[in-house]
Amino acid sequence: MADEVKKEVPARFKVTIDNITIEVAPGTTILNAARQIGGDVTPPAMCYYSKLQGSGGKCRTCLVEVEAGSAADPRPMPKLVASCRTAVMDGMVLKNITSERVLDARAGVVEFLLLNHPLDCPICDQAGECHLQDLGYEHGKEGTRYEFKRRTFEKEDIGPYIQLHMTRCILCYRCTYVADQLTDNRVHGVLERRDHAEISTYISKAIDSDFSGNMIDVCPVGALTDKTFRFKNRVWFTKPVDAHRDCENPKCCGKVTLWQRGDDVLRVTARKDQWGEVQSFDGKPGWICNTCRFDKKHSNDWVVEGPTKVSRHSVISQGHYIDMQMPKEIMPEVMGGRAPKLLMDIQDISEVNSVDIGLLPGPATSKTFEKKEQ
Repeated sequence: MADEVKKEVPARFKVTIDNITIEVAPGTTILNAARQIGGDVTPPAMCYYSKLQGSGGKCRTCLVEVEAGSAADPRPMPKLVASCRTAVMDGMVLKNITSERVLDARAGVVEFLLLNHPLDCPICDQAGECHLQDLGYEHGKEGTRYEFKRRTFEKEDIGPYIQLHMTRCILCYRCTYVADQLTDNRVHGVLERRDHAEISTYISKAIDSDFSGNMIDVCPVGALTDKTFRFKNRVWFTKPVDAHRDCENPKCCGKVTLWQRGDDVLRVTARKDQWGEVQSFDGKPGWICNTCRFDKKHSNDWVVEGPTKVSRHSVISQGHYIDMQMPKEIMPEVMGGRAPKLLMDIQDISEVNSVDIGLLPGPATSKTFEKKEQ
């Protein structure tokens, strides 16, 4: 026993966020540490995506206040920091929803993101699952100070399945990271600079990669939409179910969410976690190929596992119940096993139509009662 080499236990950092202390591994970002706590303690994020390397630091919605830098140096940081790009230190003390500075700065960031964003939620396919809607509702202000004309762009088809509505884009760069890390040759990116910056392809080249559909899943707004689902239905009228199939593409996980209306499969998406990111399976992100997403639109193509778990705070949860217990039907027991036909055909059975309902009970009603007694 003495000769056995003892394994060193990795150090754990103690971090306090909104008066809640947890222990995390070194190198963990503030945002991921807050996600381990969950709830309102977690800052919102519009550009950060844990499955995409290099993401984060663009939208500034995840700003937090550092009240104490570490146990070794407890001085506060003078400016708010982006939690998605800042690593924790041992003894660090942070404020998110308990900081007035953070709440005021976040409201300003939301106002900035909505400067040029069109208010077309009633016709946008992303409505009901839009992160910008949630951000504006939870952290925005009631009005806007912007009085100038909003910038607009023409709609652009960047492939046979995807339409780009640049007017809605907030330049989170997620789609470009998907193209860089999932496809062989990226043919789109950010053109121009400042208020003229836009996502587009060069020389109107179409995106034909077999994994290009994942750009739709990572888009936090309605800038990239599925042309096969466009204007077909509202997400809160559909029923999401988990399903899988043995996909021929080795890079595709084959595990998806089917959005059904009755027996029709209206669209297919990758499964997402509580943060709106693609779920991981066997330690790998659950990206799906375009064949599973756009070509397999029949229930017979899939093995349905069961209803997708939807947060009760989401509008998609309306009419979508899991583990629902139906009340016990006692009417057959009360009626001795007979179906409640008498209640359904009450007018025909009681002959109430033959009686003038404006008068007191007459002979016809008496005959009815006598008939029932016999």
